[in-house]
Amino acid sequence: MLEVEIYSTTVCPYCVRAKQLLDKKKVAYREINLTQNPELRDEMLRRANGKRTVPQIFINGQHVGGCDDLYALESSGQLDPLLVHR
Repeated sequence: MLEVEIYSTTVCPYCVRAKQLLDKKKVAYREINLTQNPELRDEMLRRANGKRTVPQIFINGQHVGGCDDLYALESSGQLDPLLVHR
């Protein structure tokens, strides 16, 4: 089963853009809001190899990066294969 996770904050335009792309593709995702759950920031840092910016996006446990990385995958045609249900 496809699992998409996105670490975000409440006021983050890049988070909004990333979620818009996922919504456009009709992909369900679990949002982990660090504004509401700041104790989860260390978990994000560990999973994202120290990357501190949001969003940090994971597809089936694989770290794909942030908003720009997600759009780069889309532009290169590499995003859809990652979104195939397992």
